[in-house]
Amino acid sequence: MPLPFLTADRAFDASAEDIALPFDDHDSWRRPYRPGPWRVAAAATLLLLASFVLIAGMIIAFAGALPGASLCVGLALVMIFCALRLLRMGAWVSRHGVRRVGFFVTTTVSWNRAATVRTVQQPVRWLGFPRTVQGQALIVVRKGGEAVPPLLTDCNADFLGRGEAFDRAADTIEAWGDEYRRG
Repeated sequence: MPLPFLTADRAFDASAEDIALPFDDHDSWRRPYRPGPWRVAAAATLLLLASFVLIAGMIIAFAGALPGASLCVGLALVMIFCALRLLRMGAWVSRHGVRRVGFFVTTTVSWNRAATVRTVQQPVRWLGFPRTVQGQALIVVRKGGEAVPPLLTDCNADFLGRGEAFDRAADTIEAWGDEYRRG
């Protein structure tokens, strides 16, 4: 079963290195980078724990305690949902705008309401924890000066220790912004 939220686009293929927007369908939402190893490891750990909870639920069900088994199955479903949501987090682009998908909140800014998309040096959160370090962030500034929380940082779960990947993703999103803010 294909998992579209895990696939990166063809922008990273060797044949499409010089093309900024190599997609046939610009209307669908796409993440212009692969999920990072920290994000994938956290989701895999959650899925592993969910499998253990499901096995525990099966053992409890065979023992005859159905309320306990249903509690285990419910907990495992919540863990699976959290793992999938964790994999879905990040910046997504389309012809309509840019979307920042967080764990609880999703923010969408249409290209005609975006004044600029740029990379800046600023304090950023390290792996989403409250601790901040100096790093790079890709931000969208709306017309009127209102800033959206950073779309990407070089210290988040997708790009920690992967500076080149951050630069490619930031350049790709900036190219989408330049293309569609003009039009």
